[in-house]
Amino acid sequence: MNNFVFCNPTRLVFGKGTIASIDKYIPSDSVVMMTYGGGSIKKNGVYDQVKRALGSRRVVEFGGIEPNPHYETLMRAVAEAKSAGVTYFLAVGGGSVIDGTKFITCAVGYDGEDPWDFVLNGSLTKNSRPLPLATVLTLPATGSEMNNGAVITRAERGEKLAFKHPDAYPKFSILDPEVCYSLPERQVANGVADTFVHIIEQYLTYPVGAMVQDRFSEGVLSTLVEIGPKVVKNHNDYDLVANYMFAATMGLNGIVAMGVPEDWATHMIGHELTALCGLDHGVTLSIVLPSLMSVMRKDKEAKLLQYAERVWGINSGDTDTRINEAIKATRSFFESLGIKTHLSDYGIGDDIIAEITSRMQQRGWKLGERGNIDFNVVKEILINAK
Repeated sequence: MNNFVFCNPTRLVFGKGTIASIDKYIPSDSVVMMTYGGGSIKKNGVYDQVKRALGSRRVVEFGGIEPNPHYETLMRAVAEAKSAGVTYFLAVGGGSVIDGTKFITCAVGYDGEDPWDFVLNGSLTKNSRPLPLATVLTLPATGSEMNNGAVITRAERGEKLAFKHPDAYPKFSILDPEVCYSLPERQVANGVADTFVHIIEQYLTYPVGAMVQDRFSEGVLSTLVEIGPKVVKNHNDYDLVANYMFAATMGLNGIVAMGVPEDWATHMIGHELTALCGLDHGVTLSIVLPSLMSVMRKDKEAKLLQYAERVWGINSGDTDTRINEAIKATRSFFESLGIKTHLSDYGIGDDIIAEITSRMQQRGWKLGERGNIDFNVVKEILINAK
């Protein structure tokens, strides 16, 4: 097991009726900016619950944060927050709203000229002092409710990039499974896929003797395999949704990453497909992962065989047979959620592959747990995904 330091300061408040506890955790004299997305929270009752919980606090609302939150939108929120003297942020939504609000809090406290600078160069986050943030999670997927990372889109440049800030962890996050009952199937399917790939990116690398982390990852993966298709079709079953919601949070809060190498190439390639083609994030991951598994099978051989046996019960046949069966099972899982898993399913051809390959070459990116997925390998992965 590799050396590690672990600290996650986010308080999780989980269960039915927990939105009311906002009043307990946000100081009564706070000026709160409440952020949200397209307005679904006003239809499903979440908005009213949050407003009641905020009580007499002064609240500045900022709605309209898009899926794959846009820098251009978020900068308007930054201006409003500064003008209103906001002292606390409350993100009510899924990963996009929470990610976008993390950027807003960091940008409000940034000393430089353009906050996009700290997205491009993580070392510049030292020039930002984020204001406190809390969340009410309405769409489980990204784990953003319990980590310090965010992914932001700059539409004018066709860029979708991630950043982290050591002080961007939410102070607390409310997780009430009942708020998920009104979600569309497509969003639940994407959330299950995103959660699954988060675990894979931290697990499917190479062995370092991290037995506890491996078993934890395999447990969450097996849970998703068991409940994923069920929760897509029946997400008003409290126990199903509760387990899905908790799995999504555990998938990217640092626990399974302790002492292990991480990959993240699937996400980085997937971000490019979203930025250029507008595909849902969960869809891009479902396209890229099976292909990456195939192309990188030699590097990942030991863990692929372990994954095949422990998650899918595949333990007979030679090495290639077992790996092929594990890849096939992974693709079938995504398709059981209703997600198509080939670029051709979405009309994406060689022009997009060439553009992504060119971007990877220009940036000099070398992805993967070994840093050996360069632009040529990215091209091979995308061609394999056609």
